[in-house]
Amino acid sequence: MNLDYEWFKKKILEYVGINLSYYKEKQMKRRIESLMKKNGFQNYADYYSALTKDQRLFNEFINYLTINVSEFYRNPQQWEILEREIMPYILKRTKRPRIWSAACSTGEEPYSIVMLLTRFFPLNEIKILATDIDDDAIKKAKEGVYLRKSLEGLPQEFVRRFFRENGELYYISDEIKRCVEFKHHDLLKDPYPIGMDLIVCRNVLIYFTEEAKDMVYKNFNKSLVMNGILFVGSTEQIIMPQKYGLKPIRTFFYEKVMSI
Repeated sequence: MNLDYEWFKKKILEYVGINLSYYKEKQMKRRIESLMKKNGFQNYADYYSALTKDQRLFNEFINYLTINVSEFYRNPQQWEILEREIMPYILKRTKRPRIWSAACSTGEEPYSIVMLLTRFFPLNEIKILATDIDDDAIKKAKEGVYLRKSLEGLPQEFVRRFFRENGELYYISDEIKRCVEFKHHDLLKDPYPIGMDLIVCRNVLIYFTEEAKDMVYKNFNKSLVMNGILFVGSTEQIIMPQKYGLKPIRTFFYEKVMSI
């Protein structure tokens, strides 16, 4: 099966441009093989052939591959640090911060950033960039419809102000949606935006190999302005951040102190 997987990785790179070698093999193989089994495929060749012909299967594969698990204000105490300490620090340097939510999944993270920014700016002055590799996830993000469960960590003030409730569904307001520019972006191959004051990229890099993480952190350094901040997930503390021109300023927050 391992030779089959190597063949499958090569075919996916040719067909979609996604390099599965950058993802931890054991986890990725387990995910793909469980998807194959669910759809009744016994081997990688048959599954690949079906992916190239069946749009539903292809969309399911991309969605599964990119692990879209998200919620508003995930790990709320870290968002409190972002509001209380990090944003005021950034705003000492610039009154118009450029912010990028990288690997934004279905929109909970960038919309959380916008709501937090309303404590500093009027809504009509807020614009942030949000990107993801999964076009279906971006489509869901633009629709802005969420289950009650994903709002559990969000301050109630924001739920009241910016959502319309309909049973178990919550619809985010158009005024929040207008503040986010969503774009397709692959962290492992596309050019990175530059001049960012804050990059938020959380709970994504845990799925990447060390080689892939190394590449992404170097690109984040180039993307950030000097003294810009990288905000990572709660399982993603960076080993030897100085290697990437970064220094920790709080747990899960890193400041760019040197260009590399």
